[in-house]
Amino acid sequence: QLQLVESGGGLVQPGGSLKLSCAASGSTLDYYNVAWFRQAPGKEREGVSCISRSGRSTNYVDSVKGRFIISRDDAKNTVYLQMNSLKPEDTAVYYCAAASTWRGCWGKYDYWGQGTQVTVSS
Repeated sequence: QLQLVESGGGLVQPGGSLKLSCAASGSTLDYYNVAWFRQAPGKEREGVSCISRSGRSTNYVDSVKGRFIISRDDAKNTVYLQMNSLKPEDTAVYYCAAASTWRGCWGKYDYWGQGTQVTVSS
């Protein structure tokens, strides 16, 4: 069974950068489409970015376009989310998720990590 573990979160000042990692175990990640979601306190979970199994297709929510970059390194069984020009409104718990069947970028995912906290504050 696929297991996902996020890391790389932390406290950063506005305008700063963080790189999140989603490391997989139990299966080969290149069988899966992967997405990043986030949930801020008192808000619903929202999709942030997704990447296809091949890595050739990516998508981003409008609020992070031009600032975040999703990538995958299947040799390391890891998906990354490079976050630049961070804003206080990016503060949330970030989760990675995986699905072997494509159900759309913000569709249903079968496997989820435990999340990593990102706090953007001065």
